[in-house]
Amino acid sequence: MIRLFQNLRLQFKLSLSHFIIATVPMIFVIVFFNTQLYEMYIASAVQQEQLTASETAPIIEKYISEIIAANKTVSDSDFCEQIFNPYQHKTLYELCMDPSAAKFHNTVDTLKRQGYVKDIKIYLDTDANNPLFYYPETKDIFAETSKVSVSYWHGIFCGRPYLNSLFCPSFYLTNKEKTTYGDLAYVTKNSFVYNKERVPYYITIYFSSEEMNELLTNNLSNDSNVAYIINERDSIVTSTNQALAGTYYFDYNTVQDYFLSSNNFISKKIVGKDVYACLYNLRNTDWFMIIAIPSTPIIEHVNQVIWGLALVYLMCILISLLLSTIISRSITNRLRSVINQMAKSRNGPPIPLPDSTFKDEIGELVNSYNYMTRVTTKLMERQVQTAEDLRIAESNSLQAQINPHFLYNTMDMINWFARQGRNEDVSTTVQQLSRFYKLTLSRRDGINSIADELEHASIYVSLQNMRFNDQIEFIVDVPDILYEYTIPKLTLQPIIENSILHGIMEKEVKQGVILVTGWMEDDTIVLLVSDDGIGIPEEKISTLLDDTINIHNQTGSGNQIAIYNTHRRIQLFYGSNYGLSYSSELGAGTSVEIRIPALLPEDVRK
Repeated sequence: MIRLFQNLRLQFKLSLSHFIIATVPMIFVIVFFNTQLYEMYIASAVQQEQLTASETAPIIEKYISEIIAANKTVSDSDFCEQIFNPYQHKTLYELCMDPSAAKFHNTVDTLKRQGYVKDIKIYLDTDANNPLFYYPETKDIFAETSKVSVSYWHGIFCGRPYLNSLFCPSFYLTNKEKTTYGDLAYVTKNSFVYNKERVPYYITIYFSSEEMNELLTNNLSNDSNVAYIINERDSIVTSTNQALAGTYYFDYNTVQDYFLSSNNFISKKIVGKDVYACLYNLRNTDWFMIIAIPSTPIIEHVNQVIWGLALVYLMCILISLLLSTIISRSITNRLRSVINQMAKSRNGPPIPLPDSTFKDEIGELVNSYNYMTRVTTKLMERQVQTAEDLRIAESNSLQAQINPHFLYNTMDMINWFARQGRNEDVSTTVQQLSRFYKLTLSRRDGINSIADELEHASIYVSLQNMRFNDQIEFIVDVPDILYEYTIPKLTLQPIIENSILHGIMEKEVKQGVILVTGWMEDDTIVLLVSDDGIGIPEEKISTLLDDTINIHNQTGSGNQIAIYNTHRRIQLFYGSNYGLSYSSELGAGTSVEIRIPALLPEDVRK
């Protein structure tokens, strides 16, 4: 072993010794900090969210108190006290003509214009002849209870006779309430004498979940966390992220049990991973505010810190190796310059040395190395050119695999139009088909502008609509600023064809909408094609773009091959960081995200 070490080169001995000295302490530091940092970040994250909850909850409570105050303002108004006072001698007709009615109407308008109140309704369980329902000053405020009798909140009040107030999440309300008044509500119940009978009435203050979401989101310290509010019926009232709230859900009974006994803190395992939650009971409601903190982002952050530490240490190692190299060069000198130059060829093309003026062995080595460098450079240039030719050939081959059935079907449609004597339709179809293939076959090295590609897709949908009796609505919502950027030809058409034939046309009602949107993310353009078709099963989505399946199995559906070819062409043009990605929900539709670099025509020519 000693003899082996003695036979090593001096440069290697110095480098090895520096590497050992620098690496061994680093390993111990990383192992130690890996556990310590994780515990520290967990404690810090929980403490931060507890602080956030303590700051956010009073804001939410102030919001709720304004809603409750608005309800009280309405119920304590002179007009309401006169209407619902059992000893009132005026008739409802007289009260509607009383100045207090106009004052009450102004009070309601003021509450709606200021603060968080979206609308105010008072539902009366009376007959339709009640003058409150049609007098100008009251008809927009008072309504029959029958209009909300199908609501969930009305059913709760009916099932619990002694209940006198209720905060209502969105699904407690009817569709009309949500779309016209507000998607959250605070309802109080009371009763009054009408036609010698005691009947209930409901004062309803409508407000918006968007404003509550905004309050929660603005006070959330980390995007990976989720804040949501639940009520005693285990319903999510509002959340910053509906999907994450469902994933990291803590039921009401569990939260209530832990609230007083765990310092407003709870944890549990979800899908094998720790999730921590900070709890806060909102006053004057049956609501709990919960901020869920998944451990995965914390672990990732700790790992980033560890890797950052390792990177810093690695830089120290490199610096020490550089210093040892400089010192050893004073010994090896010319030989080391040759060795270093040859070592650079591992990371790139070899670079020749200045021709040696000496005729000794090292001079001959330099001349031989320079000759080898020239030969290698030529071979590498030839290899790069060959690879580029192969890439273009493969891209053209993939583009050529266009499903011809569209052309056959269009020609059949033209023939059918001609037999029926529909000359205008024949002319329109031929013109659109001509423009369609002009955009497809134009010679631009397989590249189109996004504007041309959108036009190409629009023509395709128009031709399909002539075939399917205008059952497809095609919407383009792409900013004009993206139109001049480039995209590989026939990128959108196979995706839209898939949406029509395998999404919309397989629905019971064979009609639907295709939406194309787009935006810029740094130097990347993202186009999103969405449809409301039948969706794609999850197990099939994983096979659409799988190389191992599509490369060796060309017997699948033509459109699936076209989708894979589109994805593959984008990667051949731009690299593996770009291409297609699918997301779908059965019965709801499919979305395809297309990611390409933001390149202008002059950038492509370069």
